[in-house]
Amino acid sequence: MIRPLSLLFAFICLQLTAGCLGSRKNPKPKENQAIAAELEESFRQRWIEKRAGELTAKGVAADLARTQAFEEFKVKFNFPEPKKK
Repeated sequence: MIRPLSLLFAFICLQLTAGCLGSRKNPKPKENQAIAAELEESFRQRWIEKRAGELTAKGVAADLARTQAFEEFKVKFNFPEPKKK
């Protein structure tokens, strides 16, 4: 009788003293909308600049190359329009 009680007591003490065993950290961090929007905008700008550079190297006028790159980006990635500040 003493042995099961001592095991139960040891288990209860272990649970109470080891705080990390009883609680769990949320494994999925919350997404920060501002960071996500900034990252999307950065990706959009870099992709359009790169594609416009490729089109310009092929002989397309700079303003037309940028417009075409923007249209290709919208079709390829289906991103929403950037928000105006």
